[in-house]
Amino acid sequence: MHETDDLIIRPARPEDEKELAVLNRTTWTPLADVGPRPAEDAGVFDERHLPDQFRLALLDGRIVGYIRIAPPTPLASNQHVRQIQGLAVDASVRGRGIGVALIEEACRAARGQGARKLTLRVLGHNAPARALYGRCGFVVEGVLAEEFLIDGAYVDDVWMARPLTD
Repeated sequence: MHETDDLIIRPARPEDEKELAVLNRTTWTPLADVGPRPAEDAGVFDERHLPDQFRLALLDGRIVGYIRIAPPTPLASNQHVRQIQGLAVDASVRGRGIGVALIEEACRAARGQGARKLTLRVLGHNAPARALYGRCGFVVEGVLAEEFLIDGAYVDDVWMARPLTD
């Protein structure tokens, strides 16, 4: 668990799903997401998206952000890598360092799972997220040019990583 001021970061629990699903829907944007907006009745947890993969940011008992980390593949040969597979912060609390706190918690959790490297994929047109990741020590490792067609425009898929070894 991580606390700064009134911010609490903790692992998700099954009973968090309903509130987390609302946050997931309200933070959806084509700037950051390649899939369609989640349906009103869409859940978050399933056999591939487990509660223990999520870290939640809470202010005054309300979920205001989350980060999800998971192995990028089921292969034994890259189990030393974890990947950020989702990061969201409620618009009403942006600019308070919650994104940075979630990323640092993800790094700590990944190290605790034996990871040596944390990776992520971010859309090329998502300048705010790319800047956030850069401030947190992530560097671009590759770019898949025009990988997605979003709202009639081709968008790059930018692969970034941060070593977790000191």
